[in-house]
Amino acid sequence: METSATQILDREFLELRARILELAASFDRLERAKGTVEGDQRWDLLQQGLEVLLGSQEERARAVQLLFSLSYDPDWREKYGLSRGVSNG
Repeated sequence: METSATQILDREFLELRARILELAASFDRLERAKGTVEGDQRWDLLQQGLEVLLGSQEERARAVQLLFSLSYDPDWREKYGLSRGVSNG
């Protein structure tokens, strides 16, 4: 039997509400703090992420994940000083 949107909302409402309150509190702390985060790339990413959440596009989780992810770099091991032959275990 397929789960209805109402059933999902019934199940997840309190957790979603708590997450939104947590975000609101974090943004309030930033606003009250000295200085500004305007121009900080992380701030810009957070605002873009909120825009994705408020939008109507499908696969919001995928869009947000891609927003906060680095593009794949085939030379990442060399850039971070890791050799292919060394195991970390």
